[in-house]
Amino acid sequence: MNSWLSLKNRLDERMDQTTAPLGLLLLRLWLAQEFIQAGWIKLSGGLSAPDWFRELSFPMPVSWLSADLNWITAGVLETGLGLLLLAGLFGRLAALGLLFVTWVAVYSVHFDLGWVGWNQIETDDGQGFKVPLMIALMLFALLAKGMGAWSADAWLAKRGRAPG
Repeated sequence: MNSWLSLKNRLDERMDQTTAPLGLLLLRLWLAQEFIQAGWIKLSGGLSAPDWFRELSFPMPVSWLSADLNWITAGVLETGLGLLLLAGLFGRLAALGLLFVTWVAVYSVHFDLGWVGWNQIETDDGQGFKVPLMIALMLFALLAKGMGAWSADAWLAKRGRAPG
């Protein structure tokens, strides 16, 4: 029994060494491309918010900004923080910022169905927040675990120049 437990522990340790960096890298790459694309769409569309965006209700303190400034700010944050996530540079700060952006999106766009929309994407009655919830959970995992061994944060930490 003890030898099986020992073997299991050795396998777990080996898997952690080989798959953990890859898993965190893939998570970062997926989330980064999602946010960079969303941000780029906003920024490449001009400095004026579209009509559908102007009609949204935003939470405080975001509600203090005009619709156009909200549109630009969302685009800059999604693109900029997405690029930081891609590189794994200041990754926890980027994940935290993107969690805020995601919360604003849920509050303003994806909460049509209320709390029952937690497992809905889009229905005839409105938008649910299943996809933003999944994105938030992925961002939280990066916030909790860091960017992994294959990141700029790890590279800088090895040289004694940890970002932050």
